[in-house]
Amino acid sequence: TEASLLKEMANELNKRGPDEDGFYIKDHVALGHKRLIVIDPEGGKQPMIEKYSYGEYAIVYNGQIYNMQELKETLRENGFEFKTHSDTEVLLKAYIHSGKDVVHHLNGVFSFAIWNSHTEELFLARDHLGVKPLFYTFLDNTFVFASELKAIFKFPNMPKTLDKQGISELFGIGPAHTPGFTIYKDIFEVKPAHFAILNKSGFHIERYWKLESKPHTESYTET
Repeated sequence: TEASLLKEMANELNKRGPDEDGFYIKDHVALGHKRLIVIDPEGGKQPMIEKYSYGEYAIVYNGQIYNMQELKETLRENGFEFKTHSDTEVLLKAYIHSGKDVVHHLNGVFSFAIWNSHTEELFLARDHLGVKPLFYTFLDNTFVFASELKAIFKFPNMPKTLDKQGISELFGIGPAHTPGFTIYKDIFEVKPAHFAILNKSGFHIERYWKLESKPHTESYTET
């Protein structure tokens, strides 16, 4: 069943999330989460769901949002109320408020996925420098994603085909690699500072930030 498959995939992440698991299964989406409890044991349960008259939003998230309090205040000023002390709730409601532009307001390390049942759209994002991992692939018209490759390989009939370029990079420049690629054929990572949108129109990836190099003009004393 979908539930047992999702649990099997999530169990591959036990070492990173040994304290609790959670699952969300609807018509077109199945989300699983393994949690390491740090803040708000009850309030931070995932997948976290927010219901509205026009549908619901569900999030699975790993990371830490450093500017959580500032975001929270801004959201309160815009009519949002909070039931927990978790940054998961802040992130989810920030997305509900800003949509894909939420990435421009985040300071932290993160990878997350949010399902919008009203638009039937999945939004995924990875932090600016790629501290938190996020992998994905397509198999038989199904989009499969996880924060570790070994969870993806628990999906039925998932091929483990080594990629020539990936293997060359592993031996030549490893552990560095070309962003976006893995050592496996047709399995990719969401690049650092990128977000992705999956909906009925297709799959779209967009860069939201880049590191800028500028001349150092300050004097020795100023520096």
